[in-house]
Amino acid sequence: MEPGPFPEEVPDRKVRVVGSELVESYTVYIIDVTDGLHKWTVKHRYSDFYDLHEKLTAEKKVDRRLLPPKKILGKNSKSLVERRQKELELYLQTLLQQFPEATPTPLACFLHFHLYEINGITAALAEELFHKGEQLLQAGEVFTLRPLQLYSVTQQLRLAKPTCFTGDAKTDLGHILDFTCRLRYLKISGTRGPVGTSNIQENSLSFDLSVFKSLLQIEISDCIAQRVQGLPSLRSTLATLSIHRSTESMMSVLVPEASEFPQWEPEGVESGCPVTAVVPVWRQLTTLDMSHNCISTIDDSVKLIPKVEFLDLSYNQLSSVENLQHLYNLVHVDLSYNSLRSLEAAHTRLGNIKTLSLAGNQLEKLMGLSKLYSLVNLDLSHNQLAQLEEIRNIGALPCLEKLNLSSNPICIIPDYRTKVLAQFGDRAAEVCLDCKVTTEKELDTVEVLKAIQKAKEAKDRMSHNDKKISEDTKPSAAPSSSSSSSCPAQQSACPSQGNHK
Repeated sequence: MEPGPFPEEVPDRKVRVVGSELVESYTVYIIDVTDGLHKWTVKHRYSDFYDLHEKLTAEKKVDRRLLPPKKILGKNSKSLVERRQKELELYLQTLLQQFPEATPTPLACFLHFHLYEINGITAALAEELFHKGEQLLQAGEVFTLRPLQLYSVTQQLRLAKPTCFTGDAKTDLGHILDFTCRLRYLKISGTRGPVGTSNIQENSLSFDLSVFKSLLQIEISDCIAQRVQGLPSLRSTLATLSIHRSTESMMSVLVPEASEFPQWEPEGVESGCPVTAVVPVWRQLTTLDMSHNCISTIDDSVKLIPKVEFLDLSYNQLSSVENLQHLYNLVHVDLSYNSLRSLEAAHTRLGNIKTLSLAGNQLEKLMGLSKLYSLVNLDLSHNQLAQLEEIRNIGALPCLEKLNLSSNPICIIPDYRTKVLAQFGDRAAEVCLDCKVTTEKELDTVEVLKAIQKAKEAKDRMSHNDKKISEDTKPSAAPSSSSSSSCPAQQSACPSQGNHK
């Protein structure tokens, strides 16, 4: 369900007791609550209604006779249950009419407002932060919020209401705003499907992040990126951005303004073309994790993250690697579990990276990796590499120390490990293959393979040289019939004989 625009007034609230069920020896009443577009279900037995009524009559001016009385005999009979169901519905409806705005805390808890209703959610969060907010900030730990909570806070701020309309200072919205202004580490974790017993689709709710003024790190999961407002306000402080299962493009996260300004350029870049907007860069961002999304293209938005050193785009739908040449500071890149079939001239886009993961793609060739001279760690597991000759393309990389080729067709070649290690020549001892340190026995075998390879190369050179000599000494033209029987040595020694008549 997609929520409507933010309301200007309190939405209509309705409550109905729609049924009942027998649990063990008592009856539970099923209550449907409606708050605007949001609906949810609550279940209570009669004793819960009685406890609620006791609290309300003690704290508020509620008529004690409003609640139907207890029944001892035949309390679970069908006729009594049906009659009581109607009486309890009337009881709850009367209470909502008596308290149309500032719902008493006992009633709000009874109807699960703290789980599903905007005022109840923000009041519960404010009270939590009133008691523990300062302690959480001092501990410097990651604080988790749900999209529904942020949606509720955003709505509350847009409503023309005091920050504490309930009269309870502990539930003042100010506690939330003070906390969000100072928070450094935030995790927003949504859900797929309805929340609890409600019809609320949490991953489609809109919320605004501009209330966070000091964030260094944020992780967003299971939200729709286009519904996340206020991301540009984080550009001056954020160092780590992680977003999962939330977007189909990098642009919607890094440059949400692009939907309004089709022609834009990063600040500080001179462009010969007319632009409609100059977009500020992410000044502090060094880590970007956009794994587990549906991204098919590395678009121009990476121009706005020039300081990024760690880039994770694993578990997406990439079929090519573009635009990474704009990221001059890249050190670690994860492109695993995409749809890459080749990576031509990777050094022109990946520069001086040290760690590269290409696991879980469809790579068959490695020629494009031959000039990644700074590479230290390379993961090529779970690809389609079948030819030993392809390893020669990375065998000359001077810094490579860790190589993972597991789960490739090449692994079924007899003596696979030693044949791969032999491709690294004198550096074989420095290479850790498939997470296993090279053994002395393997190195001995490698030396034998190297010797055999050198002998083969020497033999090939000799054969080539003999062939060349033979070709060089072959006469350039066929001799005449009178001298056809003369030996070549004589002709060579007496060149003048060939002209004697």
